[in-house]
Amino acid sequence: MDSLSLSSISDFLSRFDFSRLPDLLRYDPQSPMLFNTGLFLLLFAAFMIVHELLRNRPTARMIAIIAFSLYFYYKASGWCCALLCGICISDYLLGLWMSRTVSDVLRRLIVALNIVVNIGMLVYFKYFNLLGRTWAELRHGQFDAWDIILPAGISFITFRSISYIVDLYRRDLEAEKNFLNYAFSLTFFPPLLAGPVVRARDILPQVKERPVATSEMVGQGFFLIMSGLIKKVIIADYISGNFVDRVFDNPSLYTGFENLMGAVGFTVQLYCDFSGYSDMAIGIALLMGYRFKENFRAPFKAQNPSEFWHRWHISLSTWLRDYLYIPLGGSRKGKFRTYLNNFITMVLGGLWHGAGWMYLLWGGYHGVLLAFHKFFKGKYELSERLRRSPLLRAVNVTVTFALIVIGFAIFRADSLATLEAMGRQILFAFHPDIAVQFVSSYMLIVAAIIVAMAGHLAPRAWTTGMCTFYQERSVAVQTIILAIVLFAVIQVSSSDLVPFIYLQY
Repeated sequence: MDSLSLSSISDFLSRFDFSRLPDLLRYDPQSPMLFNTGLFLLLFAAFMIVHELLRNRPTARMIAIIAFSLYFYYKASGWCCALLCGICISDYLLGLWMSRTVSDVLRRLIVALNIVVNIGMLVYFKYFNLLGRTWAELRHGQFDAWDIILPAGISFITFRSISYIVDLYRRDLEAEKNFLNYAFSLTFFPPLLAGPVVRARDILPQVKERPVATSEMVGQGFFLIMSGLIKKVIIADYISGNFVDRVFDNPSLYTGFENLMGAVGFTVQLYCDFSGYSDMAIGIALLMGYRFKENFRAPFKAQNPSEFWHRWHISLSTWLRDYLYIPLGGSRKGKFRTYLNNFITMVLGGLWHGAGWMYLLWGGYHGVLLAFHKFFKGKYELSERLRRSPLLRAVNVTVTFALIVIGFAIFRADSLATLEAMGRQILFAFHPDIAVQFVSSYMLIVAAIIVAMAGHLAPRAWTTGMCTFYQERSVAVQTIILAIVLFAVIQVSSSDLVPFIYLQY
């Protein structure tokens, strides 16, 4: 039986045959359980009742959260749940070994073992077929791709595993002696599939405190969940299914103006899809008393490529900085090495996204942007007055956004041929005269993009103010607002489940 979409909740409740409940609760690879499914909303509501009943029994509550987290991962990735358990046990044992070892050689061996296991899993699950196909092409032979099932969120899980052991090696963290505490920190379901990349040193102190959500946290949590659902279902899914996918599937059928709008549309779609997941993950964690760091900070307000990566997918960019860029030498070994380290970091960051040459190209593109920005920043120093100029800021934001759109066109295109076709249409068949016709034909698409960008570029105080307004309302008013948003989301949502883009990473 298919997992419930949001739009099918009412029908499900009115005519569901409960004898088929076991089928619904089993893993279905065609219908994984995600935040934007009705099944998740129903099961999570039931779980929160259990969670509240265990309020005065912290250990039992922790076990219940771990059990629900493992079930959540089972519903999203089937047998790969056993892999998650294996990583959890391995990390815990390696951590204990590290805590009892004074030999620097053995400590390095433990780090190497953890990295080899984690990178080995990534190579097998994500890159084996790409490597096999590339090797066969170099030898002018053939390669029959293996049928390898990619565990959901495997990259996020391995990053969290590596950071734990490396932090122990650096003595930035003490090994966790309580297995339940570490199991909770690694398996906690909100960030499990698509981030944020929550490090053990950020969540373990909270786990040990056995936190209880305050009314302020609950209000903020529901506000973020509503924000995430609106971004994902009302904006990202609608833009994708009704315009963006069509352009990228066959760009030659569209004018250059439409191709450009398709690239802009995908940029907005990806932001709303990914930040929408992060919002919901952070919001759900808040309902249970746990706080995660912000993962997106209005990235399209960035005035240069470096600032963009301080605002976009912050948990990943800081992970790459701390565990890859700095160990490579960072900016400590001269200008050329700084540029090279930036380039290597971004190429590997692109490869992290998937087994495809377009991801490598996207990573290399951003590596070049970062290197050029650092070069010109060091060569030309602007006056304080010029840096504060609103006109210069507007120009910087516009140029940076254009560069980001080009990058995400590379990210989205399935091949160089698709990218070349889009570029050819934009350069030689732009046809700006169809702009009015485009707006009238795709009025809702244009409206969705404008609303998303307006909300994104609005002063941060506006969003904070709306969240505060919601938090200060009575429970009854909060519930009514939540019901209205859920109703709107259900009316707009597709009958077919639209997975989050970053689930494949």
